[in-house]
Amino acid sequence: MKFKTRLLITFLTVLILPLVLTAAAFLGIGGYLLKDFNEYDVRNINRNMLTDTSQLFGEITDQVYLQIKNKIEQDKTQLESIVYLENINESLKNKASYIIVRKGNQLYYAGNPVDAAQIFTRMPDYNASGMIRSDEETGLYYNDIQRMVRQLDFTFTDGSLGTLFIITGLNHTISKTLVVNMFFAIILILLFTSIMLTRWIQKGVFMPINQLNLAMQNITEGNFEYMLDTDSRGEIGELYRNYEDMRLRLKESIDEKMEAEKENRELVSNISHDLKTPITAIKGYVEGIMDGVADTPEKMDKYIKTIYNKTNDMDRLINELTIYTGIDSNRIPYHFHKINVADYFRDCVEEVGMDLESKDIKLNYSNLVSPETVIIADPEQIKRVVNNIVSNSVKYMDKTRNECEIDIRILDEIDSIRIEIEDNGRGIAAKDLGKIFERFYRTDASRNSARGGSGIGLSIVKKIVEDHGGYIWATSKEDEGTCMHFVFRKFQSDNSPEERISDYE
Repeated sequence: MKFKTRLLITFLTVLILPLVLTAAAFLGIGGYLLKDFNEYDVRNINRNMLTDTSQLFGEITDQVYLQIKNKIEQDKTQLESIVYLENINESLKNKASYIIVRKGNQLYYAGNPVDAAQIFTRMPDYNASGMIRSDEETGLYYNDIQRMVRQLDFTFTDGSLGTLFIITGLNHTISKTLVVNMFFAIILILLFTSIMLTRWIQKGVFMPINQLNLAMQNITEGNFEYMLDTDSRGEIGELYRNYEDMRLRLKESIDEKMEAEKENRELVSNISHDLKTPITAIKGYVEGIMDGVADTPEKMDKYIKTIYNKTNDMDRLINELTIYTGIDSNRIPYHFHKINVADYFRDCVEEVGMDLESKDIKLNYSNLVSPETVIIADPEQIKRVVNNIVSNSVKYMDKTRNECEIDIRILDEIDSIRIEIEDNGRGIAAKDLGKIFERFYRTDASRNSARGGSGIGLSIVKKIVEDHGGYIWATSKEDEGTCMHFVFRKFQSDNSPEERISDYE
């Protein structure tokens, strides 16, 4: 949820929720208090009586007044009986009322003598006409003494003027109770609203921020596995998703860095191991020459050729290291030219054949493409591809065979050419075949000194082939041999050489 929406909801909650809850509290408390009106035997109860008790007690005195009036009309002499007046007064106790009877100017009867003594002198005069007052004239309210007075005039049998007053105390207990209850209810409502909003904001804002802070601390400590997952929208959701993107990129970067460091350490180890072998051999043969072991021209020639071959091995390793550095930085130098396939590979095979002949390995070459076939390539880099593949084949050649062979074939595939370099070596296991183009991968984990190698030769081959717009793969059978296949597109004569060359740069 967006902060703007969250603020709007908070504003409306603070504004509306307390009002709604206050109204509900008023109705609930009022309903409960209205039950207390039953003790006054009031028939027409309504909620206005909660705030205006004069309405309630007016209703009470009206009922009492009419009851007594009807009895007097039937028999006025009953009002002279103290026993009768006691009975009337007793019936009024549950209505918060009592009666006063005045005879002339004297107090004849008081249902509540203490209260009557305070208000008797303020009672209204007798009706001069001697007639019973109408209902509209019988209600008097003394605000300062909080009494509701109903007056009923009559005459005693001896001709004395008499008046019966129904006195009802205006009890504000209900209104005070309502105010007190509403006061505490409003406090509880405000507390509830505050707690609810605080918990909501804490859960929606502060807790996510604390989790994000914890996640950032984990990042600072190098723990890139601490994940933050959320389905929420708005700013918090965006922060979480941005954190996850940052975490994944940092993790990927760190993993790549660690992998690169591991590869560099392995490369240094491999190169060190592989340089040590020819250096040791060179040192041994030089010492042999210095000590006079090579005492014949034939031995001397053999020692010098061996030193030369070992030096070439060292040069090849150093070149591989240089190319590897170029692969890592995507800065392999390419110089593309139009190359006639037949001419180029014929020269390349002749050069390779001389080296293989010295190692007693037979080289077979066949070219099945037309003499005019042309590709766009870097001659030096393509030669490096061929040499690396051939060197790899020689390295893993099974010397126990009667005849070691390497076949180089150039095949025509309409829009492209395919070069196959096949040997009859020991082959590659199916589980290893898909990994041989990875850096530092070796099918021979022992890395004995007879084979050695930096472990990056085929990865360099793959990089060069792909940079030429081609692709490479291998097929192999154990104890039968391995065949490397790589494909290059033909040069199309409908394009100018400049246009075609630009596609590869």
